[in-house]
This record gives sequence, C-alpha cells and structure tokens, in this order.
Amino acid sequence: MRSIVAKTRALLVSASFVCFVFWIFPALVNGAELKTIAILDFDLIDDQRDLSPATVEYQRLRTIRDQLQEEFVKGGLYRVVDSAPASELIKKFRSEQQLHACNGCELEIARSLNADRVLVGWVQKVSNLILNINIQIEDVATGAVLLNKSVDLRGNTDETWRRGVSHLVRSMVEKGQGNR
Repeated sequence: MRSIVAKTRALLVSASFVCFVFWIFPALVNGAELKTIAILDFDLIDDQRDLSPATVEYQRLRTIRDQLQEEFVKGGLYRVVDSAPASELIKKFRSEQQLHACNGCELEIARSLNADRVLVGWVQKVSNLILNINIQIEDVATGAVLLNKSVDLRGNTDETWRRGVSHLVRSMVEKGQGNR
C-alpha cells in the first residue's frame, strides 16, 4: 500500500513540475522560438503639470523600463534587444514628439534593431495619487497592434510603480500573451 501511495505522490509531483514549466515558458509548449522585442523608453503624460509638475516620475520611467525588460526575459515572454545602437535615432524622434504617439517612428527604430516586435509605453499622471501605466506591443513587419495593456495606480511611489509593472507582466504570463 505504501508503494502505491509513494508512486502516486511521485507521479503527481512530476506532473505538477511539467505543468509548471509549460505554464511559465509558453514558448516551450508551442515549440516556438522567442520573438525579439525592442522596449523603448516610456513617455510621461502629465495632466497636472501646472498644479503639481512631475519630478521623480521621470527617473521612474527608466526604472520601470528596465524592470519590464528583466521580467520579460525572466518570464520567457520575449528576447529583449538592446536599444543602445538606435540611441541617435531615438533621440531624434524624441526631440520631435513622444514615442508612443509618433505615427510609426517606433517601427523604424525597431527595424534598425532587427527586432520582431516593439513595445511603446507611457505613464499618464492624472493627479499625484492617480496614475496609469500603459504598454502597446506592435508587429514590426506589419505595424499591427498585437497587445494593449494598462494598469491603474493609486499612489505615486517607487513601490506602486514597481508593483504596477509586475502586475502587467504577471497578467501577460497568466493569459499566455507573450511571444505574439
């Protein structure tokens, strides 16, 4: 009787491990190679610039971009490409307008990096207590929008911003929305 229980337990543990691996690494299930993605710097839309101008928010934009890159790699969602080789092109476009609203300049940047996908992101500061983080992933070859996600934040701290990005990535993993 003990050997049957032990064998059943071992089988359940093995099955659980296999399910976990396939849940965490959706690309392995599909047998698909991870697509490359260029994650561009986030923009800030400051609706309160006259009453409470943004200050620390500009530093947080870089922090959440870096966090997003790390979590995409860790979660097996995409292979993130380094955007540094396109820094001059990015600087040029940013001097003209925000990247999330530049009508295709993000695609040109991603093409210069040989990326399959491009992610543009922006944070909207509605007030000092209400913000939202938004991401949009596009197919570089066609320009089609593959994914839009947003998370609302209550509170304007480093921790709320970090939690917001973690929530976006966790939601993508749970819904199998990586490697599109």
